[in-house]
Amino acid sequence: RTMLHTWEEPCLVGAHGAGAVFFSHCTLRCVYCQNHEISHEGHGREVTEEELAAAFLALQAQGAATLDLVTPTHYTPQILAALARARSNGLAIPVVWNTGGYETEENIARLAGAVDIYLPDLKYNTEESGRLYSAAPDYAAAAFAALRAMAAQIGALQFAEDGRLLRGVLVRHLVLPGHRRESIALVQRLWEEFGDRIQLSLMRQYTPLYRAAEFPPLHRRLTTFEYESVVDAARDLGMTQVYVQGAEAVGTEYVPDFR
Repeated sequence: RTMLHTWEEPCLVGAHGAGAVFFSHCTLRCVYCQNHEISHEGHGREVTEEELAAAFLALQAQGAATLDLVTPTHYTPQILAALARARSNGLAIPVVWNTGGYETEENIARLAGAVDIYLPDLKYNTEESGRLYSAAPDYAAAAFAALRAMAAQIGALQFAEDGRLLRGVLVRHLVLPGHRRESIALVQRLWEEFGDRIQLSLMRQYTPLYRAAEFPPLHRRLTTFEYESVVDAARDLGMTQVYVQGAEAVGTEYVPDFR
């Protein structure tokens, strides 16, 4: 599915939205996935590389500020071919690699020169959480190694005069109920390794969807205390490049319908 997506971080959406392209399936199996219709159930349609390139250009023509490729990792060769075709036909907006973070350093190397903005959703700081909630027992090690490769490849944050991000790494982290200490440790680890060379988006939008009810404490919503304690930790560390969310972000009204 493609759409102008206005619910991404402000630096990605501009006046009309990010040009989101949602890819079916995923490298992870998160039990609380809000997009499970496409990530787990495979809803979607097959397209050729030519059709994909045309979709990229159509989003740019509609005024998209960025090309937002959502869960793209497992289609890397096809996407690179489509991007090359689209760029030869005038694609000029920044390309966003919107990933669950479960990448290899080799795949990040393949993306050099094709991706302008890395948007990893850094989920966990412990391997136990990755194993339990996403069927990825090596998640933290793999995701941080990939993040280092992203930061080394893409360099410093670059913004347009109107605040749009042109190039850089923007790390998302969804704070999970019952896991505030893990989130605080993750934020501290990010600060120690990357400082202000990356942006951080701390998300409070967790909604217990899909199979979350089977995995307490993920069966409940995040409390204000849990979220604010993570925000406070980022502030206390001295982080300045941080997005935060209000309580209105919680719920299903911001989740696209993929059926």
